Amino acid sequence: MSFQAYLDNIEAKTGLTPRQFIELATERGYGPGTKATPIIAWLAEDYGLGRGHAMALVHVITKGPQISANHVESGGAHSDPADTLWLDGAATNPNG
Repeated sequence: MSFQAYLDNIEAKTGLTPRQFIELATERGYGPGTKATPIIAWLAEDYGLGRGHAMALVHVITKGPQISANHVESGGAHSDPADTLWLDGAATNPNG
């Protein structure tokens, strides 16, 4: 599953876009420099997200939408079409 697919699945499950999760995380004091453990615990407790999906959000919360070029059109299971993740909802994704 691509990185973007993880984010799209989270939106389908929770009704919240990645950008909305970033805003909620910021309200809780999570952002760059925050360790994954408290974010994962929050996402599991409040939204029922498993570790894989939570880790996708940990990345965008702590590092932003940019991903490694190694994952762009690599042909692998986690291949993405672009090096920047779309955070504003699957329905408005110009790459989707």
